[in-house]
Amino acid sequence: MNEAQRITEWVEQKKESAIALARAVWGFAEPNWRETQSAAAISAALEAEGFALERRPCGMETAFVATWGGEGPVIAFLGEYDALPALSQQAGRAEKAPLCEGAAGHGCGHNLLGAGSFAAAVALKDYCLETGLRATVKYFGCPAEEDGGGKVFFARAGYFDKVDAVFAWHPGPANYVSGQGCLAVTGVLYSFKGRTAHAAGAPFAGRSALDAAELMNVGCNYLREHIIPEARLHYAYRDVGGTAPNVVQESACVHYYIRAPRVAQMLDIKRRVDDVARGAALMTGTALTIREVDGFSDYVPNRALSELLWQCMREVGAPAWDEADRALAAQFAATLSAGERADNLASTLSATDLPLSHYAGKDLDDGIAPFFYDPKTAEPGSTDVGDVSYCAPTAQCYYAAGALGTGGHTWQMAAQSCSPLGFKGMLAAAAAMALAGARAAADPALLALAREQHAQSCPDGYTCPMPENAVPAYVE
Repeated sequence: MNEAQRITEWVEQKKESAIALARAVWGFAEPNWRETQSAAAISAALEAEGFALERRPCGMETAFVATWGGEGPVIAFLGEYDALPALSQQAGRAEKAPLCEGAAGHGCGHNLLGAGSFAAAVALKDYCLETGLRATVKYFGCPAEEDGGGKVFFARAGYFDKVDAVFAWHPGPANYVSGQGCLAVTGVLYSFKGRTAHAAGAPFAGRSALDAAELMNVGCNYLREHIIPEARLHYAYRDVGGTAPNVVQESACVHYYIRAPRVAQMLDIKRRVDDVARGAALMTGTALTIREVDGFSDYVPNRALSELLWQCMREVGAPAWDEADRALAAQFAATLSAGERADNLASTLSATDLPLSHYAGKDLDDGIAPFFYDPKTAEPGSTDVGDVSYCAPTAQCYYAAGALGTGGHTWQMAAQSCSPLGFKGMLAAAAAMALAGARAAADPALLALAREQHAQSCPDGYTCPMPENAVPAYVE
C-alpha cells in the first residue's frame, strides 16, 4: 500500500465522523461571528482526537486553535463554518425549498470546508503516530469568512508567523489547485447625518442624508471609469432614513465593498471613494462618518506548496462518483440554463486556463485540472485566506462538491452541501491535503524552498488591511 492509499484509508476511517460534523454544522447554519454550536462541535471532535485547544483567541468567541504534537515542522489546516443569510434550503433537494424562509444556509459549503479540514488534520496526526514522522499539526477554527474575517485577526496577532506550511480547500464545481491571486477587499460603512423637515412645507429647512448617499453612489459610478478595470465597487443601503416621502430624511447609510487585485491598489481606491463621500456630504450640508468594518488581503499562492498539493490531488483523484451521484447532479444541473452554468464556471476556467468545452457534456467533474500558475491574475472573489498567505507559505485547492455550473452563494450550493455530492468532494479534499501535509513535513528542502518563494512574493511582509479599531463582532 503506497502513501496516498494509506492516508486515504485513514480519511476513510474518519468518514462517518467527518460527515456527521458536516451535517451538524449544515443544520446549525450560523452566520458570521455567531457560529457557537458549529465551533463547539468541530473543536470537541478535535479534542476527542487528542488535539489541545486554545479557545477564544484574539477575542473571537467562535474561534479556536487545535494543536497536536510539539516537534518538527508546523503544518496547518484552515477550517471555516459560517453560513450565509437567507439561503436556507432543504438538503439534497433540487428545487428551491427553504427549511425556514429567510433563515441562513450553507450556500458556500463551509460546513464541508470545516469538516474536511478536520478529517485532514486527524489523518495527518494518525499518519505521524504510525510512521514516526515528526510534525506539529494545527487546525485553525476560523469564523466569519463571509463577512468579518476571522483569519485577519489571527494574522494580525502573529498566529501564522511560525507556521511552515498552510493547506486550505474550498468546495466548488471542479477539482483544481488555485494558482492565481484573488481580490483584496475592504468593507466600509458611509453614514450621513442630516436634518429632518417637512418635504413640502419647508424642504429648505432640511438637509437630506438620503440625497447625500445617492450622490455618493452617483459619484462612485462615475469613478468606475477611472479605476483599474479589475477593481470592483458594490454597495447596499443599510439605512434610507425611513419610508415617508414627505419627510426629509435625516439619516442614511451605505455599505461599500471595495476590491482590487492587490492590497495597495484597494487602499488607494478606498481613499478616492472616501473623497467622493466627503464631496457628497459637502454638497448636501450633511455630516459624514466613515467606519471601516473589515479588510482582506489578496491571496498569494506559494508555488512549491501548490505544486505539491496538485500532485497529491492527482494521486488521490477526483471524488468517486457513482450513478446515483450522476443522477442527482443532473437534477441540479437542470435548474440552471446553459448560459447560467457557463457564467458560474467563468472563474474556474480562469483558474485552470481550460476552455468551456473541457467540461461540455458533464454534470460532474471527474478529473483533476492541470496546474496553472498565474499569480499576477486575480480570481474575482475575495477571502481572508489571503491574509494567511502573506504570513506563511499557503496552498489552496478546490474540490467538486456539486454539479458543474453550480454557483456559490446559491440555494443549489446549500442543498448539495448536505448531500453525497458534497460529502464525497469533502473526503477527497481531506485526503489530498493530509497527503500534502505529510510530504511537506518530511521534506525540509521543500519547506525551505516554500519559505524562500514566500519571501520573494511578499518582500514587504504583511500589512494588515483591517482597521486598528476593528473588533470581532457582527455589524447590524
